[in-house]
Amino acid sequence: MGQFDPDICMAVGVVLAVLSVPSMLSAFIDRRAPRVATFTVIVAVCLMVYAVQSKPGVYSIQEIPNVFIRVAARVI
Repeated sequence: MGQFDPDICMAVGVVLAVLSVPSMLSAFIDRRAPRVATFTVIVAVCLMVYAVQSKPGVYSIQEIPNVFIRVAARVI
C-alpha cells in the first residue's frame, strides 16, 4: 500500500477543519451533540498531523496557500 501525498492530506485537512466549524456551531445552537462535526475535526487533525510528520519543517501558516496552489496545479 502506497503513501498518501502530504500536500493533498494537508489541503483536505484544512478544508475539512474549516467546513466543520459551521456544523459544530449549528449543533451547539440547536442544543444537540456535534457528533459529525467532532468526527470531521478528528479526521482533519489526523490528516494535518500526518502531513506535518511526513514533511517536517515544510508546513507553516504562510505555506498553506502554496499547498493549495500545488494541489490545484496537480489536479489541473
